[in-house]
Amino acid sequence: MKISAILGSKTLLWTLLTISFVFFLAGGGFFQTFRKDTVPESISYENGVGGGVNPETFIPSEVEIDLELEGIPEPEEYSRPHMLTFSSYVIEKGDIIGEIAIRTGLSVDTLISVNNIKNTRLIQIGHVLQIPNQDGIYSSVKAGDTLDNLAEQYNTTVSHINTANELFSATLTPGVNLFIPGGKMDRVNLQEINGDLFMRPVSGYISSEYGYRIAPFAGTRQFHSGLDIASPMGSPVRAAMAGRVSQVGYDDSFGNFVLISHHSGYRTFYGHMSVVRVKAGAYVGTGERIGDVGSTGLSTGPHVHFTVYKNGVTVNPRSLMS
Repeated sequence: MKISAILGSKTLLWTLLTISFVFFLAGGGFFQTFRKDTVPESISYENGVGGGVNPETFIPSEVEIDLELEGIPEPEEYSRPHMLTFSSYVIEKGDIIGEIAIRTGLSVDTLISVNNIKNTRLIQIGHVLQIPNQDGIYSSVKAGDTLDNLAEQYNTTVSHINTANELFSATLTPGVNLFIPGGKMDRVNLQEINGDLFMRPVSGYISSEYGYRIAPFAGTRQFHSGLDIASPMGSPVRAAMAGRVSQVGYDDSFGNFVLISHHSGYRTFYGHMSVVRVKAGAYVGTGERIGDVGSTGLSTGPHVHFTVYKNGVTVNPRSLMS
């Protein structure tokens, strides 16, 4: 046999052995181990097979997301005055203003003012809310108002008001609504709208609503100026809000009564009490006991007749009670 043929056979043999060894290593996991060490750490391996994200080894990459393009407002944007723009939100079942404010990153004052909401308890499913891109409230310009005094009143700056409203003149027109960046609503006004201005004067259930009804004694349709709240005889009757007792007395219809004057033009009336425990001129705090439940005057049973006046006109207490 020629030497060249022998060498050729040996070379072929070594080549075949080398190839077989390589495949052996591959089958034994060598290349799998190599691949595991070179792929991103976000892929985990179980018995050499890719199996999704391994929470113990996953290292999140620092990807910069443009929140504005994603439709997610950046928190710091709400406190930085800029040109006023709006998106919209449709009220769904179970929505309340406070939760919508949290989800949008805005204050309750902002949503109420921008959408001119008069009673947050009466918002309807399907109603479309305007969602501004910053916190603030609308203020109606009055005669004599200037940018300087508005900025001082709402603790902001003239430049902020100019920026939000795109004003190019310091001249203000009465009746025009200006958006005041960062502005807050008057506390009493906010409580009125949220329906938590007054506490219930007595524990019990409402036996007669505010509005027209068939009068229990006359049998005719009459306007009922307050709520009748039924409660056991002698239960404590409490001041629905802090104020000054302006009148105490007895009325043929309402029996023993108390009238309390409050701030912002409000007064509250409590009738049919068995005992009155305050005197005219006394100051009472919210929740302070002013008398006991009774059935004096024209009454069908122990209850309190509770009336709320706003600047001398009765309003439905339900819309103002927590």
